[in-house]
Order: sequence, then C-alpha cells, then structure tokens
Amino acid sequence: MTLQLSISQNRPRFFTRGVWVVSAIAMVGMLALAARFVLGLGAVTNLSNGYPWGLWIAIDVACGVALAAGGFTTAFVAHLTNREEFHPLVRPALLTAMIGYTFVALGVMTDLGRFWAMWHVMLPQMWQGNSVLFEVAICVMTYVTVLYIEFLPIVCERFIGRAHLPEPLAFLNRPVDRLLRLLDAGLARVMTIFIILGVVLSCMHQSSLGTLMVIAGAKLHPLWQTPMLPMFFLLSAFAVGFAMVIFESLLASRSFRLEPEKAILAKLARFIPVLLGIYTIAKVIDLLNRGAYVYLFDGSVASLLFVIEFGMGVALPFAILMNDRWRHTPRGLLTAASLVILGVVMNRLDVFLLAYTPTIQSDSYFPAFTEFAVTAGFIAMIVLIYRFIVLNFPVIERLEEVQA
Repeated sequence: MTLQLSISQNRPRFFTRGVWVVSAIAMVGMLALAARFVLGLGAVTNLSNGYPWGLWIAIDVACGVALAAGGFTTAFVAHLTNREEFHPLVRPALLTAMIGYTFVALGVMTDLGRFWAMWHVMLPQMWQGNSVLFEVAICVMTYVTVLYIEFLPIVCERFIGRAHLPEPLAFLNRPVDRLLRLLDAGLARVMTIFIILGVVLSCMHQSSLGTLMVIAGAKLHPLWQTPMLPMFFLLSAFAVGFAMVIFESLLASRSFRLEPEKAILAKLARFIPVLLGIYTIAKVIDLLNRGAYVYLFDGSVASLLFVIEFGMGVALPFAILMNDRWRHTPRGLLTAASLVILGVVMNRLDVFLLAYTPTIQSDSYFPAFTEFAVTAGFIAMIVLIYRFIVLNFPVIERLEEVQA
C-alpha cells in the first residue's frame, strides 16, 4: 500500500555536495555500529572496568537528551502560554526532538552490553523504583512515544486528500482518507494533554540525569559534584532548548535558501539570558555554600575546564544576547546559540567523563576510532532524516509556501 506525494517542482533537491559528505560520514558510522553489534563492545571500544561508559553515554545520550530539549521548551512557550508568534517554530523543534530522542534510545542500546535485553525495562516484575536509571528509562521511552503522537497531525495533514492507492486497492482510497481525517480530528481534541505530558516527562528525566551523577559521590570533582546537579541540568536544558531551536532554524534557512525568521528568533532569544542568569546565580550560591569555589584557583585541569565551560557557554552568550543589536542579527543569534550549545556539551562531557575519576585509578580512557565514528554517524543520520522529512512533510511553513 502506498500513498503518493505531490511534489512541487520548486522543492529543493535532497542531495547536494554537503549532503553527500554527510551521507559518507553516516555510512562510516553505520559500518562501525554494525561492527559493535557483531563483534561486541570490547572489540570496538576502549571501555574498561574503570570506565564502563565513555563517549557514547556522554555525547549520544547525555548531550543528546539536553540538545533535544527544544521540543518541550518551544511547545510550552507556544501552546501552554499561548504565545501565537512562536507557533512557526514548534514543528521544526518537535521534529528535531523526535529524531534526537530516537537516536538517544539507539545510543543507549549501543552502549548496553546485553542490548537484546533492553525490552526488560517494560516488564513490571523487573521494575526497580529506587533506580535513577529506571526512572530515566521509563520517562525517555514514554516521551519518545508522546513525540511520535505529537507528530501524527503533520503526517495526517500531508496525506489527507492525497490517498492514491494503485489498483486493485483503489477502493480503499476513500476509507483511508476518512481514517486520516478521523485521526486528525481526534488528536486535535486531546493534543493539549500530550503537550503537558511531554513537558512533565522532559523535566523529570532532564533533572534525573543530574541525579544519576550525584550518586557518583567523590568520583565526580567537587566543582560539579553537588546535590543541586539535577536543578543545574534542568536549567541548562531549558536554555539550550531555546538555543537549539534558534540554531536549527538558522541552519535550515541557509540550507533551504529561506529568509531567516529574525523577528521571531530574537523574541525567543530573550528567554536565554534570563535562564543563564538564573543558572549563574544558583551556581555561584552553590559554590559558595559548599566552599568548592577554592578549586577554581588551584590551577588544575578541572579548574580550567570549569572556567572554559562557564565562560564559553554562559558568560559570553549572555553578553551577546543582552546586546539588542546583536540579538536581532542572524550572525549574533547563531553565535550565541552555538556558544550555549557548546557550553552544555562541555558541561555534560565534564560531568560524565572529563571530571569523573574512576575507583580503579590505574585505568585510563580515550575513545577508539569506532566510538568517534558511531557518534559522528548518529549526528549525520539525524541531519539526513531531518532533511528528508522537512522536504516531504509540512514542517517548515516558509518552505511549504515556496514549494506551493
């Protein structure tokens, strides 16, 4: 059974020089991924008893979850606070979150030694309510389902009135169209419930990833080890969620040769310095309260990492976005959004990997080529899938107008 798409002659081509390069990276990554599942973790990674997780958890999972936060932050602002001006940003943000969380789940499966038992978490008799990882797993799985449900109206909109099944199935055209219209109408009535559910679930697992490293105790450097880590993870997810929406919108505009939505993005960018300011105040109070500020001046690698993380990911984008002129230019918005993203990536790398000292002191860890290849391949696949869906479904309003 097939549904035909009416394709405009004005639609941008899927394959360009850049897309061919990204496709090559994706191919190398998928080959490395196949090697991991065939040969096992030991053959393709440099993980050990001291470092049971590495690049895949730090980047593919911890960073991936944070960078996919644009879906729930934008949905909250546009729908739950009824800010109509932000609605054009919701669908691209939803798509980015949907694809991002799908690959987060794939990243978890890749890192699991017995990945074939991943489905056990769905069995009530195997639940462990005291496990932070259990809570994260359930929330992420449920949120992925919510994201796909939220994307269904876009699918319905694309195919309603366009069901053209070949003979001898042509008699199903009208029933399929009615089913699509019924599904679309039903989802419209309950979508607010799923939006609220998505926001709640996101807040739960974004903060719980911080809780996961609180229980690491003295293994995590005092500059990051704090009972406030769940709140810091949640605040940084809010900030980077808006930054990712801006980053994705500007790159999509450039890729599809569209005029950047400067006015909307500038309004959205106003939330970021507020969140960064709250994050800074909370961070300073925490460092002073625990006496951990002394580690900032000991000249260690950890102190340098912290200064880079905070200066690059918090202070500099705060200064850029507080400047009204810079905030209304695509270059200023892209620079600030990129810095916030890099800062959060740096933070997750510091917490999960660079500032983490294992119990087995003799162990050391540097990712193998295959680990880098899988991570780069995942990112490349996200880009390719995003481009395909945007070109074939009504995700970006301005692109639909051009194609029409």
